Amino acid sequence: MTEPSAFRSGFVSILGRPNAGKSTLLNAVVGAKIAIVADKPQTTRTSIQGVLTLPEAQIVFLDTPGIHKTDSLINKRMMETVRAALDERDLLLLLVDASRKFTVEDEHAVSLVKRSDTPVILVLNKIDLCREKGVILPLIERYKSLYEFADYIPVSALAGDGLEVLRKEIVARLPEGPKYFPDDHVTDQPERFMAAELVREKVLRLTRQEVPHAVAVQVEGWEETEKLTRIYATIHVEREGQKGILIGTRGEMLKRIGTLAREEMERLFGCKVFLDLRVKVLAEWRQKPAFLDLLDWRTMAGKR
Repeated sequence: MTEPSAFRSGFVSILGRPNAGKSTLLNAVVGAKIAIVADKPQTTRTSIQGVLTLPEAQIVFLDTPGIHKTDSLINKRMMETVRAALDERDLLLLLVDASRKFTVEDEHAVSLVKRSDTPVILVLNKIDLCREKGVILPLIERYKSLYEFADYIPVSALAGDGLEVLRKEIVARLPEGPKYFPDDHVTDQPERFMAAELVREKVLRLTRQEVPHAVAVQVEGWEETEKLTRIYATIHVEREGQKGILIGTRGEMLKRIGTLAREEMERLFGCKVFLDLRVKVLAEWRQKPAFLDLLDWRTMAGKR
């Protein structure tokens, strides 16, 4: 009789430049929305954990902010999160946008993962956007000239192409190990943080120019009953002009943000939600350590 295969488990960090599709990939491989997605750089501001439990393995993914230059305290903290994600992992995924031309910034991303002794898989995302499929092989060769990756896997996180191949390759490279979390555990993010992120996602999608990067969302009240969850949140911006944009004419923009966020919260949390949104100006919040600590999900979960 053939012996059953040993159970495998491990920790996998997803790294890459802004807008490479890291959060989309995390949501796709885990099979649930646990990270917000928008077409703005630096959408993800902290590490987000997602857990995929299979019959033969458990993969603990860690989504990270995009690799970028630091020009503020919040950006410095984001890059500290990225560097921390290189350590004590079983595998790294360097996600690149295959539809974009290779740049100096891509070379910088490779140099970052080269500092780690952990095996790295190059994941070439957005192949559905490549007008000519022949661009994939030359792009792989370009990356291979900089670093010998453990594997090279083309995918479309949005369309789902190549994800099963990626899962199998990840599992094959994980060590034998225990099941770290229960089967129904998907993320360690507290609901307060996820609610704040859903509000921020709608701001990112509905506003332009400097507003998205100047926005921080803080959940300041949470009341649960059998029939209704009341959530009180404040959207912080840095200038009065940004506040005006978010509120909109006769409050229409804020109402739209609130409606979209509330509807998604109800789907995610499985309950009726009352969402109260306010907008306040907090000048230079991106440079205030105490305020940044309040926004950290680990503070909300009592982990720091």
